[in-house]
Amino acid sequence: MANTTENTTDTKTALQIDLIVQALRQVQDPDLGKDLVTLNMIRDLQVYGDGSVKFRVVLTTPACPVKDQLKAQAENVVRAVPGVTKVDVTMDAEVKNKATARGLSNVAHIIAVSSGKGGVGKSTTSVNIAVALALDGARVGLLDADIYGPNIPTMMGVTENPKLTVHPEKGEVFLPPSSHGVKVMSMGFLLQGDQPVIWRGPMLHNILNQFCTKVEWGELDYLVIDLPPGTGDVQLSLAQMLPISGTVLVTTPQEIALQDVRKAAMMWEKVRVPVIGVVENMSYFTGDDGKKYRIFGEGGGELLSKRFGTRLLAQMPLIPAIREGGDLGKPVALAAAGTSSAVTESAALYRTLAREVARELSKGAHKVASESKLEIGSFQ
Repeated sequence: MANTTENTTDTKTALQIDLIVQALRQVQDPDLGKDLVTLNMIRDLQVYGDGSVKFRVVLTTPACPVKDQLKAQAENVVRAVPGVTKVDVTMDAEVKNKATARGLSNVAHIIAVSSGKGGVGKSTTSVNIAVALALDGARVGLLDADIYGPNIPTMMGVTENPKLTVHPEKGEVFLPPSSHGVKVMSMGFLLQGDQPVIWRGPMLHNILNQFCTKVEWGELDYLVIDLPPGTGDVQLSLAQMLPISGTVLVTTPQEIALQDVRKAAMMWEKVRVPVIGVVENMSYFTGDDGKKYRIFGEGGGELLSKRFGTRLLAQMPLIPAIREGGDLGKPVALAAAGTSSAVTESAALYRTLAREVARELSKGAHKVASESKLEIGSFQ
């Protein structure tokens, strides 16, 4: 009789699991266009005798902008299954590995932040994207590729230099310091004070190669690269050395900036690096009267994104707190609720920007996998 009871219980549990799996097939990832079961996002499903259910939803990025929405949907469809009394959903993430490069085999995605124009806020965008991704739980590195004007150590508030250690295969390597949860490497660590870098192209290529192969980044979900202005040696060297997942183009609204950014966009097209989207900095200033003043013009970022068939990811305001964050080594994306409304708005915009960048990279990786007819996975 005991065996019959055990068999009956096992059968009921199996039927319950099947019903739960079928229910979860109703929940679609809006970006990847498939349900969570087909995408192998449902893991460690457990059903208990008291009717409680526990499982993980493993997303393609910890910075998923629809994470809360997917969690609520999964909870609701499972709770509607007959016999279920309680639902415990844990949200997790596995960033699909796309980048494979000598020295960077443990990096999933490489993001280049670029612009043909200087002074439009590339470094500000880079540090805030990196910090925002880290705040969402991603493992992030930030490489300062502006060899002639390395500002990232100051903007990230890094207080220590990289350490040297001996790797069993690579030999002597740098261990990058961390700040705000982000690993950082920069030429700025190797210079004294205001010492200038006066190098020709071959020396630039050599130091960039060392940054890629002689820095022990460890496991990273995202490596953000802050590029110098222009379309020259640094950009071409990195495009040749690294499988860049995509580039974020940074501009300001006026035509003079757009002229140079268009050249940068065309360069990335030629080297076959996809443009993730456009960030328009200094889009507007909000006066004491509450009105938005667009002192550098209007619509430039939107025109640029339409021209190159990509997205306008963000329009960032012109406020002192963004500049102050860079000067003080505390990127504004770190700002917590309760600060001034302008600061809170800017922090929220950067958090959203980082999630949109992560979203586009996940979509791109899924598309590559689908086109290569790779197995995405099915529920086991």
